[in-house]
Amino acid sequence: MAQMGKIGEQLDIDFIISTGDNFYDNGLTGVDDPLFHQSFTDIYTAPSLQKQWYNVLGNHDYRGNAEAQLSPILTKMDNRWLCLRSFVLNAGPEIAEFFFVDTTPFVTKYFTDPEDHVYDWKAILPREKYLNNLLMEVESALGESRAKWKIVVGHHAIKSAGHHGNAKELNIHLLPLLQTYDVDLYINGHDHCLQHISSSDSGTQFMTSGGGSKAWRGDVSWWNPQELKFYHDGQGFMSVEMTPTEVSIKFYDVFGNVLHNWSSSKQLSFAL
Repeated sequence: MAQMGKIGEQLDIDFIISTGDNFYDNGLTGVDDPLFHQSFTDIYTAPSLQKQWYNVLGNHDYRGNAEAQLSPILTKMDNRWLCLRSFVLNAGPEIAEFFFVDTTPFVTKYFTDPEDHVYDWKAILPREKYLNNLLMEVESALGESRAKWKIVVGHHAIKSAGHHGNAKELNIHLLPLLQTYDVDLYINGHDHCLQHISSSDSGTQFMTSGGGSKAWRGDVSWWNPQELKFYHDGQGFMSVEMTPTEVSIKFYDVFGNVLHNWSSSKQLSFAL
């Protein structure tokens, strides 16, 4: 985390995003679980990381007490912490909006074949109603957004050459919304790697930043090299810099070396 702190200082970051699986391997047992301090407060100690953290839940978080991570009690213990199931972050007037989506309930196998895991579905059931309401809220928020840049954040990948691959349910239900409402970036975790996919059937860039801890699976699926712009089967993190006209993405390894960068620009539009 030392390099993350150094890069954060260089960029003078405004906030940090976690793409889920915040507490490995089975989430938190409750608000008094010492893992909260061991895996968050006592880890991200650099001065530059004492900013607001915006967190989504991953599938491993749902294996514990998911409600605990949403509790304001954690925020009282560490005021950087904010975790909600799905929410919208306005990151500057007409510059960018981040749409955080609770992707775990979309994945059918967690319900039909949970193996030996127990998931905390208390607030999710009935599942179909929860997902329908969530999709309506996401579509409404995307449709109303006037932000220059639209970024959707979820735990599971829509497009990934990694171990878990594409979440087919998200390709069915969420991807069409990204395409309809011209979402610029989809940022996810889940696969323990760093990658950038630029799909030929979508204007959206797909970024995986899942190398915060466990990594090096070694099983990478073939992907069209014209679309797979970057893949790092190891630990690291990414940064996003945005202005009304430009966005710049960088992926870093654990030594702070830039492994890959991507940028894009848009013209300012003026109302006459």
